[in-house]
Amino acid sequence: MEITAASPYITKREKEILALVAEGYTSSSIANKLYLSIRTVENHRMNILKKLSAKNTATMIKRAQEENLLVH
Repeated sequence: MEITAASPYITKREKEILALVAEGYTSSSIANKLYLSIRTVENHRMNILKKLSAKNTATMIKRAQEENLLVH
């Protein structure tokens, strides 16, 4: 999945991580893929959750879809 340009409040890296989460990647696999620490990925995920007012990953992805942030 890709992220549309319609979300300026989400950083480029957050968009990249959001797309990978939506594809089913774990924090560990995202960290390996992007050459980041797991903690850095977790921090980005927490920031995305806050920005989308979501309490969990499922809600985060649902809100991203509702806001047309994810392109299939």
